[in-house]
Amino acid sequence: MRDNRYSNPALIRVAKGVLLAELLGLVGVYCLYFKMDGSQDFRYKVHRRVPLVLEAYYKSNEWSGKEGQRLLDQLAWLEQGKRDR
Repeated sequence: MRDNRYSNPALIRVAKGVLLAELLGLVGVYCLYFKMDGSQDFRYKVHRRVPLVLEAYYKSNEWSGKEGQRLLDQLAWLEQGKRDR
């Protein structure tokens, strides 16, 4: 006899929705990371609007061995006369 516990259409639809949401979130984080990695001006904008996101970016770089980005950004922003909030 066939097991029907996986053939519930509503359950399958919900599972697909959850997987799609996770995939979209992952793609969004990936795009945000690489945009921040490539643009110091964008990092400053993120610093002004959502400092917690920039902190997560710096921490992930430090964990991966890419240290010093925070200091370089702070020195560049100071040199450009950009305020720290």
